[in-house]
Amino acid sequence: MDNQTQKPSESLNIVIVGHVDHGKSTLLGRLYADTGSLPDGKLEKVQAICRQQGKEFEYAFLFDAFLEEQEQGITIDTARTFFNWKGRQYIIIDAPGHKEFLKNMISGAARAEAALLLIDALEGVKEQSKKHGYLLSLLGVRQFAVVVNKMDLVGYRQDVFDGIEKEYREFLGQFKAVPECIIPVSAKLGDNIANRSANMAWYTGPTVLDQLSRFKKEAAQSEQPLRFPVQDVYKFDARRIIAGRITAGKLKVGDHLVFSPSNKRANIRSVEAFNIDPPPTEGYAGQSIGITLDEQIFVERGEIATHQDQLPSVSTAFRANLFWLGKRPLERGRKYQLRVANKEVDCEVATIHRIIDTMDLAQQQGSTTVNKNQVAELTLRTKTPVAFDLSASFEATGRFVLVDEYDIAGGGIVTELIHDDQEFLREEARRRDFAWVKGEVGIEDRARQYGHRAAIVLFTGGRHTGKSLLARQLEGRLVGDGRHAYLLDGENLRRGLDADLTDEERGQTDEMARRYGEVARLLMDTGLIVVSTTNPFGAHYKEAVQAIRTLVHPAPVIAVHMSKTSEEPPQNTDIVLSGPTDLDKATKQIMEELKKRGVLAEAIGAKPTFQYSI
Repeated sequence: MDNQTQKPSESLNIVIVGHVDHGKSTLLGRLYADTGSLPDGKLEKVQAICRQQGKEFEYAFLFDAFLEEQEQGITIDTARTFFNWKGRQYIIIDAPGHKEFLKNMISGAARAEAALLLIDALEGVKEQSKKHGYLLSLLGVRQFAVVVNKMDLVGYRQDVFDGIEKEYREFLGQFKAVPECIIPVSAKLGDNIANRSANMAWYTGPTVLDQLSRFKKEAAQSEQPLRFPVQDVYKFDARRIIAGRITAGKLKVGDHLVFSPSNKRANIRSVEAFNIDPPPTEGYAGQSIGITLDEQIFVERGEIATHQDQLPSVSTAFRANLFWLGKRPLERGRKYQLRVANKEVDCEVATIHRIIDTMDLAQQQGSTTVNKNQVAELTLRTKTPVAFDLSASFEATGRFVLVDEYDIAGGGIVTELIHDDQEFLREEARRRDFAWVKGEVGIEDRARQYGHRAAIVLFTGGRHTGKSLLARQLEGRLVGDGRHAYLLDGENLRRGLDADLTDEERGQTDEMARRYGEVARLLMDTGLIVVSTTNPFGAHYKEAVQAIRTLVHPAPVIAVHMSKTSEEPPQNTDIVLSGPTDLDKATKQIMEELKKRGVLAEAIGAKPTFQYSI
C-alpha cells in the first residue's frame, strides 16, 4: 500500500516558520513531492510548464500549485494543507504574518503541536530568525526543530553549520527553549529531507521527515485528565443538574469529583443528556452534558470539576501572553473582567514584563500600557481565587479573554502559575476539606432549621473606631431576631488556643490568623453566623482578613471596614463606615447586606434560597 492510499492513524498540527526567502515554500513543496502527497500528475505538469516557459523548475512551484488546487475545491480543506507519511497525517498551519498568526494561535483558532523553524545557511542567524524563535516560545510551542536550509550554497560546510547551531542554541537558551534537533538541509536538492545526504556525511542526526515522525502527538482529549467547567446549575424540583461541556477527559456514574476552587466534593449519581433514552452512564471530551450528584452541594458557574488526583491550579495570580485588540490601550492597574473557561472574575494587570509589536516583533520594556495589536507578557492578579491550567497542558482551561467595559478586548494563554501569599493556607484548606468527616446533619438541614446560612461578618479597621461596639450590637440584633449568631472575640483565642504562641509568633500574625480562620470554619460548619473583629491583629489586620477568607472559602465573608480617616480598606470590603457611626443605622445596613448576599431568609421559617455552601 503506497503512502497516498494508506489511511493515517493520527494527525499532527505543525507550523513552519521562516522568512519567505529562506525556502519555506521550497521545503513544503519538497515534502509534498517526497511523500507522494501531490495529486496524480501534478509534479510532471508543473515541470512541463517550467520547460515551456524556459525557467528552472522549483519545488516552491509545487506548493503554490497545491494551494491552487485547494482553492478550486479539489481537496476538502481550503484553510490548511496536509500530507501523509508513515501512518500519520501532518496538517500544516499557515503562518501568513506575525499579527494574524499570533492572533489565531493565542485565540485558539489554530493550535500547533510542533514546529519547524527555518534558517538560511547563507545568511546565518539574523534578527528575523531570532524573532521567529521567540514567537514560538511566546505561543508555548514546546516541540520544535530547526532546519538550516540552503546548505548547498555554502558548500555543505560543517563549520558553517556548527557556527549557526552554536549561536542559535545560545539565543534560544535565554528563554529556556530547547530544539529537539538542528538539521542541515538543501530543500531544493533534497538533502536530508526524506533521505540522508551523501554531501553531509558528517551529520548523523535525523532527516526532516524522521524528525516529524519523532514529534509526539498530544494525548487525545478524552485520554487526558478530566476537565469539566460548570456552565450552569439547573433546578428541577429536588434535583440539581450541573451542566457544562467536558473539555478534556471523561467521567462516569460513581466517579468522585472535586470542584475547584471551592473544594466541594461529591459522587456522580447520574449523567444527563437531552432526548437520549436510556440515559448515558458516561461522558467524554467534546460532549455537552449534565450530571447530578449524590449530595446537595452548591457549586457555581465557572468552577472546574476534576478527579481528585488531577486537580487544576488555583491562585489569584498567573503569568500570561496576551494579544490586545481593545479600542483603548490596556493599562497596568486598571480593572478588567477575566473569563477563563466559564469563570468570570475581576482582575487587574499587576506587571507588564515586556511588549512585542506584532508588525516587527520589536520589544519594549518598562511600559505601563499595551496598544492595539501588540502582544504582552504580563502578570494578572484576580480579585478572588480562580481555577485554571497552563495552556501547554490544557487548551480550554489555559486560555482566557479580558473584557473591558463589556467588550472582549484581548485574548491570551496562561504560561505560568504565580504562587501568591495565600498558597500555603489554600493548600491547608484543600487538604482539610478533602478529609473532613461529615455528620448526619447536613448544611442544608441546618439552613432550613435556622432560616439562614452560615457566614462570617468581619469588622476591620484601626483602634477606637467602634468595631467591638457594633459587633456586639449586631450579634444581639441577630439573636433577638431568632438567628443563630456568635461573637468570636479574638481575646478569647489569645488567652486559650493561642496561649502557647510566643510574643514573636503573635507579632508575625500568620499562625494567629491560621488558627482564627480554622476556628471560624468550625463554627460556620455548625450553621452559625459568626460575628468577629480583627482586634487581635493590630496593624496587620489586612493580612489577617485575607488569611481568614482563604480558610473559610467559599462561605461568604461580609467585610465591614470602620475608620475615622480616609485610609484604604482591605480588598473586597463590602461596607465602609467612616467617622462617628450611628450603630442602629449601621446594624440595619449590615442586615440588608446579609439578605442581599443570600445569608438571611426574609423571615424566620422561610426556606432560604442561596448560591453557596460550606
